[in-house]
Amino acid sequence: MRIATYNINNVNRRLANLLGWLRARHPDVVCLQELKSSDRDFPAAEIAEAGYQAVWMGQRTWNGVAILARGSEPVLTRSALPGDNSDQQSRYIEAAVQGLLIVCVYSPNGNPRPGPKFEYKLAWLERLQQHATRLRKTGAPVVLAGDFNVAPTELDIYPTRSWDNDALIQPESRAAFRRLVGRNWTDAIRKLHPDERIYTFWDYKRNRWPRDAGLRLDHLLLTPDLAERLIGAGVDREIRGLDGASDHAPAWIELR
Repeated sequence: MRIATYNINNVNRRLANLLGWLRARHPDVVCLQELKSSDRDFPAAEIAEAGYQAVWMGQRTWNGVAILARGSEPVLTRSALPGDNSDQQSRYIEAAVQGLLIVCVYSPNGNPRPGPKFEYKLAWLERLQQHATRLRKTGAPVVLAGDFNVAPTELDIYPTRSWDNDALIQPESRAAFRRLVGRNWTDAIRKLHPDERIYTFWDYKRNRWPRDAGLRLDHLLLTPDLAERLIGAGVDREIRGLDGASDHAPAWIELR
């Protein structure tokens, strides 16, 4: 079973790229972030023609999340991260798919910092950690996947000082991610590739894709039962090099 996460950076603008990748790789489940689409404009028909059914929470600006399932219908279980009823940003969706609970997240970027956007990021990650703990304690097999907007360690960013003030790599952001993973979740890519520089995001600016100046911001976290079934994990890097590509590439896992 192949499960992927992909910050598509505008699902309608990148639709051809998305459909081509779905045809080439045949993932069973896909978590999409940064739809930049209203609910009405989400390309459900085109995605269905590719063999996938979907649930989604759209938002026109920078947000929006979706879960796609190949050959089955995802059953929506939650469409917002609990803990703050005033939060109107579409950054969280979860669904039951083929016996698993799939959680798709798009964590706040947090820039500029210091300031309210960084405070919102840290508060959002704290809410996620609390809810993820509740999900894990149910005993359900859970995949927590998405763009967390955190490069957890120095191994997850190319050697540079140019990002030193960015919210993606601040000690507070990394500490929040460590608390989320804790002792009970498994960072799937890092589990199978403990010492490799693996990136999922290359900024459009400063020639960063040709220079392989990337960051690992997209993660798949597994409950202990699923970690025992993990047999593969990686990134479809070549997707980032296509014409009109998102600035992210799909990250994926395989479960036996």
